[in-house]
Amino acid sequence: MQANKATILVVEDDRTILRGLLDVLVFNGYKATGIEDGGQGLEKALEERYDLVILDVMLPTLDGFSICKEVRKKKPSQGIVMLTAKGSEDDIVRGFKAGADDYVSKPFSLRELMVRVEAVLRRSGKNLGDEELHVGGIFFNGKTLVASHGERSAEVTRREMDIIVYLNRNRDRIVSKKELLKEVWHYADTGIETRTVDIHILKLRKKITSLIGDTPFIRTIRGEGYRLEPET
Repeated sequence: MQANKATILVVEDDRTILRGLLDVLVFNGYKATGIEDGGQGLEKALEERYDLVILDVMLPTLDGFSICKEVRKKKPSQGIVMLTAKGSEDDIVRGFKAGADDYVSKPFSLRELMVRVEAVLRRSGKNLGDEELHVGGIFFNGKTLVASHGERSAEVTRREMDIIVYLNRNRDRIVSKKELLKEVWHYADTGIETRTVDIHILKLRKKITSLIGDTPFIRTIRGEGYRLEPET
């Protein structure tokens, strides 16, 4: 049990799932609060301090994506995990665009849930990318979360900035997905099945392409991982 319990807000309208989540979180040493309504969940998330907010996508009065956007706007460092439909990559992508740190697909195992919860709690306040750097002609500003090239600019997320910083620090070698999960996402169990890294890299590449076109930037080494192109 933790000396100072991390506080977690769960916004989920299915009472059975909500009770199950609260029981699991409390059993694992956290102080958990449950809300069934989206609008009330947003008020609670903004008015009180939580180490982590777990949001379902479909909620009464206000959906999880809208809550995530508002919370991220007012509390940039808030840890947020989205609960998405099984196999719905659209929901996962929308969740990341709204500012979620990670996701859990329903139905989920308790092991998967706790791996993701613990990872987000571990990395809260421990971002890699609070710096400024030039990579491949692009200026990445970790304070404003803006990437720019000439007169073009694109907003990047905190996690995308962390990826660039980590790849740049290790640019002389290939960085595996498991290493990114451990060092950037702070997963204790990197063997868990997740498309988090793939989706973030895909989104990041699209933003980089909008700045410098099709110039190679992040290279995928099939079966091994990623590295920044040597020219960068």
